[in-house]
Amino acid sequence: MVILALIITILVVAKIVPGDISLIFVNGYDSLWQIALLMAVFAAIYPRLGYVRRQALVPGSDEEIEPVLRRVMQAHGYVEEPAAKDGTRTFRKKSAGDRLTRLWEDRISVSRCAMGFELEGIGRDVTRLCNALRDNSGL
Repeated sequence: MVILALIITILVVAKIVPGDISLIFVNGYDSLWQIALLMAVFAAIYPRLGYVRRQALVPGSDEEIEPVLRRVMQAHGYVEEPAAKDGTRTFRKKSAGDRLTRLWEDRISVSRCAMGFELEGIGRDVTRLCNALRDNSGL
């Protein structure tokens, strides 16, 4: 919504579109609640589509697979955050540019499961990391 408001403001200031909302949108002021409703629907759906939880099969003891996890996360530009009390570890992108392109939604949560790790975060990043963990585990 903020980005949309900024774009409209820039267009009005540049005199590309008129300054009256009833002239900018086909439905006039009714368009505002329609846009807000559409944004609310996208906001409700996006977390279900954009974020996933997947397990990465990495057999071995904790001592054997912890270095694999650290190596893969570091190779993909992640740094570990302070550990949580529940045993879940989180990693964030090290590069400010990478964090910006993900709009600061770059956290990957990693927890130990029976056959490796369970990763949760942005779908494309989690998929990439799970594949890298599998490839680096010697399977």
